[in-house]
Amino acid sequence: MQSLFVTDHATSMPVYRPCIGLDKNEIIAISEKIGTYETSVLPYEDCCTIFVAKHPVTKPRLNVIERSEKKLKDCIDDLMKEAIDSVEVVKIHAHQ
Repeated sequence: MQSLFVTDHATSMPVYRPCIGLDKNEIIAISEKIGTYETSVLPYEDCCTIFVAKHPVTKPRLNVIERSEKKLKDCIDDLMKEAIDSVEVVKIHAHQ
């Protein structure tokens, strides 16, 4: 709950969690149904493997996150531009 609280307060945008009440098997079943499972298990680096902390925090503190965000102040515009310039659009059509 503490992680959800900190995540919600670290952004002014809404955070949607459509799978929050589901277990792993339910999420896998949905990904198979909508055709995304095979892509999700490909051996490529993703944001999870690139940005995961060496020592993940299970109970983050908002003040620590806010302090870290201040360090990004001078480079955030360049990071956003790089992210936008390298975006890849993938259309997924759910079959009902």
